[in-house]
Amino acid sequence: MKKKPNILFMIADDHRFDAIRSFGDTTVQTPVLDGLAAQGVSFSRNHMMGGLSGAVCVPARSCVHTGVNVLRACKNPDMNDMPGMMTLNPEVAHLPETFKHAGYHTYATGKWHNDKKSFANGFCGGANIFFGGMSDHNRVPVQDFDPNGVYPKEAEYFGESFSTELFSNSAIRFLETYDREEPFFLYLAYTAPHDPRTAPEAYADMYHPADIPLPVNYMEQHPFDNGELHVRDEKLEQSPRTPDAIRQHIADYYAMITHLDHNIGKVLETLSSSGYAEDTIIVYTADHGLALGQHGLLGKQNLYDHSIRIPLIISGPGLPAGKQVQALTYTYDLFPTLCNLTGIDVPLTVESRSLAPLIYGETEKHREFVCAIYKDLQRTVSNGEWKLIRYYRSGGGGAGSDKMQLFNLTEDPWELRDLSGQSEYSGKVGDLSRVLNEWQTSIGDSLANALDIKP
Repeated sequence: MKKKPNILFMIADDHRFDAIRSFGDTTVQTPVLDGLAAQGVSFSRNHMMGGLSGAVCVPARSCVHTGVNVLRACKNPDMNDMPGMMTLNPEVAHLPETFKHAGYHTYATGKWHNDKKSFANGFCGGANIFFGGMSDHNRVPVQDFDPNGVYPKEAEYFGESFSTELFSNSAIRFLETYDREEPFFLYLAYTAPHDPRTAPEAYADMYHPADIPLPVNYMEQHPFDNGELHVRDEKLEQSPRTPDAIRQHIADYYAMITHLDHNIGKVLETLSSSGYAEDTIIVYTADHGLALGQHGLLGKQNLYDHSIRIPLIISGPGLPAGKQVQALTYTYDLFPTLCNLTGIDVPLTVESRSLAPLIYGETEKHREFVCAIYKDLQRTVSNGEWKLIRYYRSGGGGAGSDKMQLFNLTEDPWELRDLSGQSEYSGKVGDLSRVLNEWQTSIGDSLANALDIKP
């Protein structure tokens, strides 16, 4: 019986969908990821589903690991219950545990921003495990793998190198020493390019702020209260934003990405030299994107494309090379996709849809719409051409706005021209509003039917 393919699953933090050279940004240097895309399948309209706290990475990763919608992925979606939000829903299957039970040796290094019990249930081994959201990249509090699954706080210690190198080197050591018969599932979760954006000097020197073009949708400040203008991310730079400050933020961001790209290259070189490259499915993605001056915002606590669209590349044995998929996808589609690609039964609890038919050209359609949420403040729906964003006041009268935005993404990909107030588009607003409300109702969103906003 032929051995199942290995899995190398890499996920970054804050990597926006277009911040890869081959995905459209001609300033950032990402030769390794460009090469990976050329060897595999890239999904250019991939999305995350949002979340109910400013730490969007928690629900984004929960969806990936469970294959269910953002309100089911965690134990308790209540934004006031952070332990419940961080805990993967114990009533549904989990990605690493599914592969572990299917005979894979599951191994993790890097960021695990969910609960320790689900980590212990899912992985057979690991090194330099970070149970947190962010840290100084040169002083990451990590733990060794604990076969008892306890991971007490007192067992933490600081890693000895920059986070990207620390986690990459753990993956490299795993590949160099792996000698088991069973296939491996290697989960490599980076904290880059998340702030603090303090890339090593050689990479920081590659990007000079004066040479960084401002994004087309750069604004000094957001044009209205979106309900989250004072969250931590937005306080990383004073408002109104200035062109020089935003260019510096982008330069630092690109430096982090290029350093990340270089270290991914080292992991892939080891994968090849260890003899595993021809039998390994490689995934690269991220949890969410980042604004960095677009629409006057800095963070990811919004539903513009720069924050909810993320890169996705899948490469491996038998997969097409250089294929670009334009269909609307979600990152949580990876759960059933990897099951299909490895011949593992998809757990019955998984709601997401396999990307395998898109990969093999069996269809060009995947889903008609993608939707996302942010706290009790924002909801969005898009069919790829048209996009509607609905804004609410928190709790019915707090921060935020009673407002809609409508964008034609084909003609206005930077989401600059709000058409919601023009009478000729009232039908489009109504159609998208109905689709959004149907989706909200289907996932049990408390804001379904909450407000009938007139554009």
